[in-house]
Amino acid sequence: MRVLITGITGFVGKHLAEHLLAQGHHELWGLTRAPGRLAPALAAYITEVVADLNDAEATAQAIATAQPAVIYHLAGQAFVPESFRDPAATLNANTLGALHIFRSLIALRSAARVLIVGSNEEYGQITADDLPLNEQTPLRPANPYGVSKATQSLFAAQYHLSHGLATLRVRPFTHIGPGQNERFVTAAFARQIARIEVGLQPPMVQVGNLSARRDFTDVRDIVRAYALIAAHGEPGAVYNVGSGQAVMIRELLDLLLEASTVRVEVRLNPELMRPIDIPLVVCDATRLREQTGWAPQMPLRQTLLDILNYWRAKVADFRF
Repeated sequence: MRVLITGITGFVGKHLAEHLLAQGHHELWGLTRAPGRLAPALAAYITEVVADLNDAEATAQAIATAQPAVIYHLAGQAFVPESFRDPAATLNANTLGALHIFRSLIALRSAARVLIVGSNEEYGQITADDLPLNEQTPLRPANPYGVSKATQSLFAAQYHLSHGLATLRVRPFTHIGPGQNERFVTAAFARQIARIEVGLQPPMVQVGNLSARRDFTDVRDIVRAYALIAAHGEPGAVYNVGSGQAVMIRELLDLLLEASTVRVEVRLNPELMRPIDIPLVVCDATRLREQTGWAPQMPLRQTLLDILNYWRAKVADFRF
């Protein structure tokens, strides 16, 4: 079975490719914006196809070449603060590519199943009465990123209804793990700690809001869920993906500091605060569990240690 992954060079894309390879998938294709972008560890096992998803004709040609039975559409702009800085670019990146994929499948008369990755940010301005968040919770996005993902999701639902496309929508909650960009919270903490340990910065970690409580899941559990939904999910449906447990960001930082080899001061940086920050987010993934049997497996402490060790290795490579 041929599988095409957009966004394969990103954080989640790499983990998804590794998971599918470990599960015995041998016809993996990865869509990149320029040749030679695949990670060296994956390049020998994945066929690269080059296209800019903003280009409708190039997208159609890439899909015609790969002829996938399943598409995992992971490509997009995933950083909430960046969406405030450039909302138009975020909306373009997170909707136009999906739209071109849908129209390409219609033109090619393809029956491919398409997993569209949204976000819990689609739920946005929630209340205590909404918790835990299930798929029927009203969408009230509170940032441009959430708006862009909600729009993408509506397009996926519309093309399922209007043209019978086998679209499957997922709303993952906060996912973390080794390889994530340092703009994201646990990676930012771990990178600073790793640099402090080898004397590359003073023993001080700069932080934003530590009181927010989020539903954190290891990215390796997230991609297992994606594969199960792609295989067993109901076209047209939407699936929350999350642990169902809320953890305060301060607790994550404390666990990372506990694993550090040095003493570190914590200092608030107002520039790291978001214009709008929801205090508590918890996922209800009952639909996913009931239809696929999925449950998270990675302990949070292990996830955080893996993140810290990833940044220790990165810092060592940079330093030496």
